[in-house]
Amino acid sequence: MAAKTPKHVAVILFPGFQLLDITGPLDTLNILSRSTPLRLSILAATLDPVSTALPISTPYLSTLTPSSPPDSPFAQSIVPTHTFDTAPAGIEVLIIPGGFGSRAEENVTPVVEFVQAAYPTLTYLLTVCTGSAIVAKSGVLDGRRATSNKKAFAWVKAQNAEVKWVAKARWVVDGNVWTSSGVAAGIDMIYAWVEDIWGTDVAEELADSSEYERNRDSKKDRFAERWGATD
Repeated sequence: MAAKTPKHVAVILFPGFQLLDITGPLDTLNILSRSTPLRLSILAATLDPVSTALPISTPYLSTLTPSSPPDSPFAQSIVPTHTFDTAPAGIEVLIIPGGFGSRAEENVTPVVEFVQAAYPTLTYLLTVCTGSAIVAKSGVLDGRRATSNKKAFAWVKAQNAEVKWVAKARWVVDGNVWTSSGVAAGIDMIYAWVEDIWGTDVAEELADSSEYERNRDSKKDRFAERWGATD
């Protein structure tokens, strides 16, 4: 159990973020907040609701998406509490999602700039899915071990060759930086992170309360083989 437990958590949003990357970890922390004091800040470039929807021009890189995607107005939005410029002081934990929107430079640039400025005072930096590709652009991951979405792993590695990318990993811990594989892997990572800070009993009760069957082995990752991801 950590000597000091963090209280101020912030998440970053950008257009086209992956919903479960954020809502999976946050739901766990929602339940945790009933027994331990936590504060949440939601950060984005503006205070406008941030949608999971993508412009048609965004590269999807998915075998499930045709080259000319249908007009499907199916998306969700989350309202930020602060912009990057008005982010409150004292953020201890920063969570960064991935998603198809992480491929768009106009989305990534303000996030990278915020990470570069904020990281030196953070207690923990957590990324889910291709959120690690965004952080890799900031230089924070240089020389560190990290992982990411296995289906997009070749693209992720191309964002920064100075990172020690680990293909066969559900999540990776290097110092105060935690990175997870794709989407649902963020839930396993957040339980492992909670266990590291608040202890096994707390993490187990949170998982059982959500009727979630945890993957406790960070190296157990069948998706590296499934998508042909290599270090």
